[in-house]
Amino acid sequence: MSKSYGTPIGYRESAESEAFGALSRLALDLRWSWNHEADEIWQELDPDLWQHTHNPWVVLQTVSGDVLKKHLAESGFREKLDALVRKRAAAVSAVSWFSQKYPEKPLTAVAYFSMEFMLSEALPIYVGGLGNVAGDQLKSACDLGVPVIGIGLLYQQGYFRQEIGPNGEQKDFYPYNDPGQLPISPLRSTSGDWLRLALPFPGGLLWLRAWQVQVGQNTLYLLDSNDLANAPVYRGITAEVYGGDAETRIRQEIVLGIGGWKLLEALNIQPEICHLNEGHAAFAVLERARSFMQNAGCDFETALTITRAGNLFTSHTAVAAGFDHFDPVLMARYLDEYATGQLHIPIDDLLALGRRYPFEQREAFNMAYLAIRGSGGVNGVSELHGRVSRHLFSPLYWRWPTEEVPVGHVTNGVHMPSWDSAASDALWEEACGKDRWMGATESLPDRLLSTADDRIWEMREASRAGLVNYVRRRLGDQLAAGAATAEAQEEAGTVFDPKVLTLGFARRFVPYKRIDLLLHDPARLVRLLTDARRPVQLVIAGKAPPADEEGKELIKRWISFITQWKMSRHVVFLSDYDMLLAERLVQGVDVWLNTPRRPWEASGTSGMKVLVNGGLNFSELDGWWVEAFRPEVGWAIGDGKEHGDDPAWDAQEANRLYSILEQEIVPSFYERDERGIPAAWVAKVRQSMATLTPFFSANRTVRQYTETYYLPAAGRYAARAADTGALGHRIVAWKHAIEAGWDAVRFGDVRANPQATGDAGKYLFDVDLFLGKLSAEQVLVEMYARGVGGGTPFRQKLEARGQAGADGITHYSGAVPANRPVGDFTARVIPYMREALVPLETTRILWQR
Repeated sequence: MSKSYGTPIGYRESAESEAFGALSRLALDLRWSWNHEADEIWQELDPDLWQHTHNPWVVLQTVSGDVLKKHLAESGFREKLDALVRKRAAAVSAVSWFSQKYPEKPLTAVAYFSMEFMLSEALPIYVGGLGNVAGDQLKSACDLGVPVIGIGLLYQQGYFRQEIGPNGEQKDFYPYNDPGQLPISPLRSTSGDWLRLALPFPGGLLWLRAWQVQVGQNTLYLLDSNDLANAPVYRGITAEVYGGDAETRIRQEIVLGIGGWKLLEALNIQPEICHLNEGHAAFAVLERARSFMQNAGCDFETALTITRAGNLFTSHTAVAAGFDHFDPVLMARYLDEYATGQLHIPIDDLLALGRRYPFEQREAFNMAYLAIRGSGGVNGVSELHGRVSRHLFSPLYWRWPTEEVPVGHVTNGVHMPSWDSAASDALWEEACGKDRWMGATESLPDRLLSTADDRIWEMREASRAGLVNYVRRRLGDQLAAGAATAEAQEEAGTVFDPKVLTLGFARRFVPYKRIDLLLHDPARLVRLLTDARRPVQLVIAGKAPPADEEGKELIKRWISFITQWKMSRHVVFLSDYDMLLAERLVQGVDVWLNTPRRPWEASGTSGMKVLVNGGLNFSELDGWWVEAFRPEVGWAIGDGKEHGDDPAWDAQEANRLYSILEQEIVPSFYERDERGIPAAWVAKVRQSMATLTPFFSANRTVRQYTETYYLPAAGRYAARAADTGALGHRIVAWKHAIEAGWDAVRFGDVRANPQATGDAGKYLFDVDLFLGKLSAEQVLVEMYARGVGGGTPFRQKLEARGQAGADGITHYSGAVPANRPVGDFTARVIPYMREALVPLETTRILWQR
């Protein structure tokens, strides 16, 4: 009998039973990936398969009908199942943070587009950081009741799986993701047919299949091109995450952005907000505008003006080369017909949206630029990354001060229930309750700070012991798969010591991460690791991108170090870094190391995951750690400045890395009081857990996105879209007027009189301005002064005194504090309309010469 998706095999005669249906619904709800209450029943059904896959759906698919019947007939098993069903129903009906705080439902749907989602090791459609952010925010949205809908791609092979050869060579494998064994189900139309979409593509139609993933009350929709109706070359579009060449990438991004919005239309979902998690999904802004054009009967410019108010672009990239760029010829091949036939604009007008110089025909198309020009909000993913992004995007805002480039920031966070150990979860529940991540978290620090030293240390000891056991087991499996000797496999069962200070160092092996910084002085590192009285053990993991030869050499360097210095009992490299391995590492390590080259780490999330488990961070002052670091919560290297690729600076930081380990970290861990507890260490752990965990949780991140971006943007979009876009039409007319009249605007006299107000503490500025065809209501005139010492710039609006005179001059005046030299102040003119987003919607600005 052939397998049918959505119905596990082997139990056909009872497929309609209530108990079996309950098992299926539990297995297909990824809430189990962070709520481990159901783990026991899956383990009972097939302990070995559960240990290797942590995939309830594959367990349910694989278990025989007889075994399933046997368990369902047992009263104890049925009681556990019934209890889980009741808890799931209670969770679905519970009053959420969002519904309680915003009962009027001003926001009904946020469409969150991302190239990857890391939700569970059972659904391997992710590479790393970007997918981690997307998955954790979707989970937290579920916890908080925020109506977020994920839009992504179902990859037949996902990201490669890694094996390390005896000499450290990375071997790449691409196992097939069998949809029938993934916790997903086909998305069906109201008539019961599998939902398929058709996209116009060169040479014909591209057919896309649609799938759904249940994440509590929220849903992730996935598209894939492996449809039999497609040509072979198109069936492989969604084969690998970020796979192939530029042509494969543009195809993937068309499927995600244009196909993703078409899927929402097919489902009759009308989101107020379209959240682009990186520029990969930027084509969605075009399709959203096209959809509005069709429904409202307006042109593309008006539709984009209206819909952009509801679009948010989150950038994760810290260097200009990191954004996707496409050759204009490639863009025309795939989007010329779309531009002319669907958007009713020339292809050059579409290309202009992705260029610094809109009509420079040789300039490549930048997806980040399209995202910015199609969005009403732009943000980086840490405070530092916000500053870096304002510099990166400043070319689009010529003559605007960098600090006024319209890029904010929302610092990333991680979904703490997905990453905490059982021991950590128990401690947090004792101190803060079971529902601690379901609402506001501002009260959690005070409650955790009262936790006793011995209770915290007990948790840390248990978590470290759990990691050591896992390392031994996984290393043994790794050696067996690599045909290692029986002696080596046996030795794997004895590596590491659960009482020894354990460092973790896991990430993508790419040069900017400086993974070899710790190898700067191998002999010194060996002395640190092998100290007889205060030893240290180090667990390493990570993949080098398949085409990154430098990254692969970094792996070889570590394997060579372990071999040549005989460090196999002190340093373990675990291959095939995935979500399950990451989970175990962050739960058990005492210190998480991170050594990126500043400012390339836009945020970083791996170090955030150790917080909930009482691990401490030792990191470069980059990304999130710039905001988090204080001496009482961890350690830092770096001086907060950028030094580029400077070997001398790398050497200096390596020496600092060793010194802090030798003089601060190792002594602090091993200095025990009369109870055998390292009191100073535990004090750091307590401060880190209590003060950093709530802030660097995805709970805070999602609430911040909701209140800072989603809700205001939903209001702006509703206002622009009302009355078939009447306000949008007015904004377009205003922009046209600004463009037509701006070149005629010029300054006349600008005068400052410190005595005119009768107050020596003020300057009175008088400004004469010729506006030409523009009116005083269409501009804003200000006195501006740069911030002192990097502080906030000073801006003071000047008021128009009556109408323009016979000479066409309008007079403006205003008083500003005389707390700095008068020469610091400069007059400027900015386009103004109350409902417009300046400078996002017009970058015009005029300064007093």
